[in-house]
Amino acid sequence: MASIAPYLDPTFRIGRLELANRPPTSVHPDAEIIGAVTVMLMNNFSQLPVIVHERQVLGLLSWRSLGSRLSQGSDCKLVRDAMDDCEVLGADASLFDAIETLKTHDCVLVRDSEGKISGIMTAYDISVTFGQLGEPFLILGEIENHIRSLIAAKFSREDLATARDAIDAGRPVEDVSDLTFGEYVRLLENPGNWQKLSLRIDRSHFVKKLEEIRVIRNEVMHFDPEGIEESDLKKLRDFVAFLQANAIQVHILPHDARF
Repeated sequence: MASIAPYLDPTFRIGRLELANRPPTSVHPDAEIIGAVTVMLMNNFSQLPVIVHERQVLGLLSWRSLGSRLSQGSDCKLVRDAMDDCEVLGADASLFDAIETLKTHDCVLVRDSEGKISGIMTAYDISVTFGQLGEPFLILGEIENHIRSLIAAKFSREDLATARDAIDAGRPVEDVSDLTFGEYVRLLENPGNWQKLSLRIDRSHFVKKLEEIRVIRNEVMHFDPEGIEESDLKKLRDFVAFLQANAIQVHILPHDARF
């Protein structure tokens, strides 16, 4: 009997992130404050985990914790004199668990399956992560809007229907928004249809690139937890920049317009 491949874990766990697998710079609780502050200044750190060894976390030294003690007149000579508690999440926690924790804490330490502190996450790290995860979706949305605006005013309802996939012949096509991305490619690869656009660019190159974008779009929409290749992201960036720079768009008709 053939084996069945296991499904990928559907939850985006923080252990998948590179930053959760980079052991943070830390400081011993009995280290002098001046040394810890120097490390923070030289590395532009906002905080340092206070760690005895890789499995034992005592707290967190931060500009906030230090400033709070100094404002109260405390004589902070050692790190332990100015540290606060810190939050630790297992690497199997979801990204959304980390977001909730970071709403009220400066950072979150990550503990791997062996109990070792394997990384640190801040609100900045979360914003960068979401930017990386969301960028392909945003670019694809803009590309699709460019293509729709290119097509909308140039083709009748009947023209659009000719691009419909043959296996889906019963699906109504009222306007350009009813076409799939693959059907945009099918519509524009027809030389007669291409002439209606009156564009001074080469059809074959444009359609080839559009097909590449369609393939990347399919990968993105399958929500691969590893994301897409950097080379594919560059193709998306380059193509949307091309569309923007050449203003390949016309007025979009209202959604309920009829040809």
